[in-house]
Amino acid sequence: MIAAKQQAARTNPAGKRISNRVLLELPEEEFRIVRPHLSFVNFTSHLRLNQPNRALNFVHFPNAGQISLVIDMKNGKSVEAGLLGKEGASGMSAMLGLNRTPILEVVQIAGNGFRMRVSTLRDALRSTPRLQAALGRYSAGLAIQMAQTAACNRLHKVEERLARWLLMAQDRVDSRFIRITHDFLATMLGTDRPTVTLAAGILQKHGLVGHTRGALEIVNRKKLERVACECYGVVAEYNDIA
Repeated sequence: MIAAKQQAARTNPAGKRISNRVLLELPEEEFRIVRPHLSFVNFTSHLRLNQPNRALNFVHFPNAGQISLVIDMKNGKSVEAGLLGKEGASGMSAMLGLNRTPILEVVQIAGNGFRMRVSTLRDALRSTPRLQAALGRYSAGLAIQMAQTAACNRLHKVEERLARWLLMAQDRVDSRFIRITHDFLATMLGTDRPTVTLAAGILQKHGLVGHTRGALEIVNRKKLERVACECYGVVAEYNDIA
């Protein structure tokens, strides 16, 4: 683990501060290899980072905000298969040798981070074993999260799933305010807006969340954890983002 003082000093060549955990935990000799290739990017809400079934050109390392991994069906319906933030990176299929994927990577909560060309990352991995190991572990944890999310969406009540999702989001954005609309939440949970509104109302009635325009506020996290289904704990165990 890199000392906190050294982590705080890390920037890309343009002087933009790095908060992404994967990049902060690299040993200095490996960080020097990837640093010249890190381009700063502002992640605006709904920005599409990688399109489904198209060439994967970039890997993204978020500093802040949240990215959703979404499956779009031919009938126009969508559902979130996983999410990520400053603990990891998008475009992991490219690291594993795939040039495209059916998954849409879209910014769900605005933030910023860095991008690196897939070809450059693949070249860098030959001389950065710690980075390769870190991304491999992260990819395994993300796969577990996606499998657990599939089970959760099929087997658990909407209010339990909403509680689980809000907790996962707060872990990544470090704020009690989760800026997302009910319409977008419905897509993330694989349901419709009235169902999400009803579930949010149940949580609000019990004093767990509040509602402001364009955002949900987590009022009582401890109680929210008790309402959430078991999936939150399972995912947290294999996706260390504390």
